Amino acid sequence: MAKKSQINRDNRRKALIKRHAARRAELRKKLNDPSVSVEEKIAVQQAFAKLPRNSCPTRLNNRCNVSGRSRGYYKKFGISRIALRELALAGQLPGMRKSSW
Repeated sequence: MAKKSQINRDNRRKALIKRHAARRAELRKKLNDPSVSVEEKIAVQQAFAKLPRNSCPTRLNNRCNVSGRSRGYYKKFGISRIALRELALAGQLPGMRKSSW
């Protein structure tokens, strides 16, 4: 089980990303526009720097919904490999069964 502080930190990051998504998209659009002057692009970069660091989507970690584990995460299921195995062996994931060949 991951520390509650790590899970809470990622939840706060999710909220911050959601709150600043529109502003970031607007700034990104200006930055990628070829008709914008260099001075304006520098101003846009400074505006990016003023945004909270944790509002950047790349700082978000995927975490298991069961244990909070950040490594071995399966995006399709939203859980880690360990939780996936435990739930599959317990028969709680429909369509999953232990492989044998």
